[in-house]
Amino acid sequence: MPIYEYVCDDCGEKYEKFVRSSLAKVKLLCPTCGSERGKKAFSVFGSAGSGKKSSDSLGGFSAPAPACGPIG
Repeated sequence: MPIYEYVCDDCGEKYEKFVRSSLAKVKLLCPTCGSERGKKAFSVFGSAGSGKKSSDSLGGFSAPAPACGPIG
């Protein structure tokens, strides 16, 4: 059950929405201005590494490979 990030078209506020299914109809409501006009934002997430020492700036976390095809 993913949490998606959205951006309000009216005020630009970024907010998250818990969605039970990727096929579910989502009713958006900006927590700042109350607008129902928003769009899904592109977001990335980190995942724990395999325990190896890493010298990258993410402290052992890495972004996943890009998805195949458009989302949404």
